[in-house]
Amino acid sequence: MVVHSINCIARLISCCVLALTILAPHVMAQPPKRITMMPATTDIDRYAVRMMTLALARSAVKYEIVPDPDSGQRTQGRYIEDLRAGRIDVMWAASDASIEALVLPVRIPLLKGLLGHRIFLIHKNSQYKFDAVNTLDDLKKLKLGQGATWADTKILESNGLTVVKTQKYDNLFYMLDGGRFDAFPRGVQEPWGEVNKIPGLELAIEKHLMLVYKMPFYLFVSPDNTALARDIEAGFNLMIADGTFDHEFLNDPSIKKVIEMADLKNRKVFYLDNPALPAATPVDRPELWLDINNL
Repeated sequence: MVVHSINCIARLISCCVLALTILAPHVMAQPPKRITMMPATTDIDRYAVRMMTLALARSAVKYEIVPDPDSGQRTQGRYIEDLRAGRIDVMWAASDASIEALVLPVRIPLLKGLLGHRIFLIHKNSQYKFDAVNTLDDLKKLKLGQGATWADTKILESNGLTVVKTQKYDNLFYMLDGGRFDAFPRGVQEPWGEVNKIPGLELAIEKHLMLVYKMPFYLFVSPDNTALARDIEAGFNLMIADGTFDHEFLNDPSIKKVIEMADLKNRKVFYLDNPALPAATPVDRPELWLDINNL
């Protein structure tokens, strides 16, 4: 009886080994899942692709990331449509409630909230006005220029700041030079290429102040692609836990340059509320957000 049982077990093991031998090449031959992303044309785009690639490399599922073959310039609204229709699989953008109602965010802020750090373009002769600003009430006495439909405009106004609006982006530079308002708030990465954008205008970058409000910049996938969202988020959380995320962020050449040029850690900061911030924003995870005191 014992010999019979041993023989049965041996035959069972042989069958399992044979099955694995047959199935193994099939399993190994499974091609990676191809995901199509929006084109990467800027420093921020390339950073987003690198972070996504590092996150997905930690997944048990193998992915192949390819750019959208239709590389023509499109609006954010068009990219959202393409994502929902399945023409692309991943896009990235600053988030608000309206975009999160249409596509699925991976709620790990890629730029650690850096987009919500705003410094000012000013007229080169008006630094003295800002040297006298010590409180938010002082700042409320000055006028800020913004695009009429920009999300930042609503944030500034909801915090009691005076905003002068126009429809056209280029108008803001002429209006600032002409004294129509005192400052043009810009993301910390923006004014360095804008200060001399229009020859003949006498503009400068303000030296001491900064506005800060929560503005997450996320990867987005189709609402039907929850598995991809989970894999990206899991990879990001592993990167955060072992320090890779912060290392990549702080050592990205374009981000590192901006942080140094803007002298973030030595600026007087005014923290503003963002009324358009979606309720699910992970504001309770401080490790996801830039702390300028730790730079």
